[in-house]
Amino acid sequence: MTSAKLPEKCETMIDVRAGVDQVDRELVALLVRRFAYMDAAARIKADRNTVRDEARKAQVIDNVAREAEAAGLEPARLRAVWDELVEQSIAYEATQWDRIRADR
Repeated sequence: MTSAKLPEKCETMIDVRAGVDQVDRELVALLVRRFAYMDAAARIKADRNTVRDEARKAQVIDNVAREAEAAGLEPARLRAVWDELVEQSIAYEATQWDRIRADR
């Protein structure tokens, strides 16, 4: 499989779509890795009540907003994306926490 063109090199919508598809594949791979950390958290946390940590959620979203702004993106847009990502991560971790303890 060949690499997609960089955005500034795209000349057609086929180029753009190939680039978006490649980025999406890379994002899925990163999300698989991120969710593996949720597996680790579920394994490590002794108390299910610690799965949701609002202070940590705010810290993660603030970190992303700073990174977004530094990269020239709208922080509010990335805050919205990460809010959903963190909520899905929490839900996944809670499910994994329950599953791990049910298997014991």
